Amino acid sequence: MGRVTARRPVVRVRDGEVSRRVDTLVAEEPLEIRLNGKPLAITMRTPGDDFALAVGFLVSEGVVADASDVSRIAYCAGATADGSNTYNVVDVRLAPGVPVPDITLERNVYTTSSCGLCGKASLDAVRTTARWPVAGPGPRLRPDVLSALPDALRAAQGVFHQTGGLHAAGLFTPDGDVLDVREDVGRHNAVDKLVGRAYQQGALPLRDTVLLVSGRASFELVQKAVMAGIPALAAVSAPSSLAVELAAETGLTLVGFLRGRSMNVYAGAERVVLEPSGSRN
Repeated sequence: MGRVTARRPVVRVRDGEVSRRVDTLVAEEPLEIRLNGKPLAITMRTPGDDFALAVGFLVSEGVVADASDVSRIAYCAGATADGSNTYNVVDVRLAPGVPVPDITLERNVYTTSSCGLCGKASLDAVRTTARWPVAGPGPRLRPDVLSALPDALRAAQGVFHQTGGLHAAGLFTPDGDVLDVREDVGRHNAVDKLVGRAYQQGALPLRDTVLLVSGRASFELVQKAVMAGIPALAAVSAPSSLAVELAAETGLTLVGFLRGRSMNVYAGAERVVLEPSGSRN
């Protein structure tokens, strides 16, 4: 669609020198997700992979799990007063027999690019709706492999190199091989795009994988990992207290402050292969 980036004039000041130039910015536009024709959520996102984003969001909400759960997904025409299509409204039609959630439940249906569905999160809701348990032995993770993931993620961020304004989510094997990388102005959107692409490929649940996100690890990101059957989540920054609580209760391995050869393991440390010195205070 050619809307991933935009060009805008900028006045640049460097060491007292002033110049004018055209800068490349990441695009940010609203996406309304409709379910069977009814509005469900609005998110601010970077255009691209919109269908994957929509179904990935539905996976995280426990609405769909199998590729056969969706019968059709399409952009809605006539999204503006003049009848033109802005490609900012997506309608997902569930297959016959797939339960339609009550979209009148008390929830905030406006999703910002930073926080996800704020106020909706519930530990009990995730425990009761998760279809694929992530607790158990799972993958064995070596610290040296985890330490290499941020550089691998950054190397795969094509649009970030142009704009410097995107988050990313990467899916890796336990040996550090890149399976997929998605970018977006919002971390939760990048994860939804990643999970949605796996859903479209019939690859759920994503067992024996590691999810890496740029920035912090929020409750919503842990929720999305659990709902997709991902057993390990790593972030380059800090987790929230509720993210750690949900990870511990569901059996997810949660790693934060993954920078260089340093990291904090907040939950699921039994999967991380630590040297004897790793237990020192």
